[in-house]
Amino acid sequence: MSSTPRSVKISDDERTGWSSERPRRPGEPERPARPVDVSVRGRVLSPGDHMRYSPGSLVLVVCPDQELRDAFCERVLADQNALLSLGKIRALIKGRVPDEQLGAKAQELVDATATKRLAAGHSVVVALEGLSAEEREHYVRMAAPHRRPRHLVLVEVGKDRVPEEVRDVLGDLRTRLDAAELGQEGFATSLRLGGNAVRELKRIVFAPPPRDD
Repeated sequence: MSSTPRSVKISDDERTGWSSERPRRPGEPERPARPVDVSVRGRVLSPGDHMRYSPGSLVLVVCPDQELRDAFCERVLADQNALLSLGKIRALIKGRVPDEQLGAKAQELVDATATKRLAAGHSVVVALEGLSAEEREHYVRMAAPHRRPRHLVLVEVGKDRVPEEVRDVLGDLRTRLDAAELGQEGFATSLRLGGNAVRELKRIVFAPPPRDD
């Protein structure tokens, strides 16, 4: 009896096997690309009378009361040129574009300005309209390709000034911030200001750390 092993013919289809890189079959839809991971190791900052961030950083200011948010930004930001606000942009272009296009045009202008400043290495502060994670992610992903540090500042208000419909969302944000979980969203630091801490903060500046002489 012969001990020579028999050869087995393998078809081309079987030889190639399965691969994630296989060509798509006709009519097969493309798989959506996975979003880039923007998570970082985040930490929670303690309030002080001055806060310093690296030049070229993105800072998002979150507050359930837009009037207080705007007053806070105007009072503490040393560089007002860094501040971007959808509300202010809408007011500037109102009457120049149709009312039904006002929101989209304002967002387009804010995005274009933020992108240009981030690409140039300039600091950007955005006064967010709401409390949603989607709005925060929008700007985080804008800064990530330029490798700019991202930071979040939550300005608290009295319970009577928090709209009923956002209380649960605000509570979730507080919990995640206090647990140092906002690094998962891409924030290197987060800061929660409430009560006297809001008034005691005098200045937010963008400057390199002091030299050790």
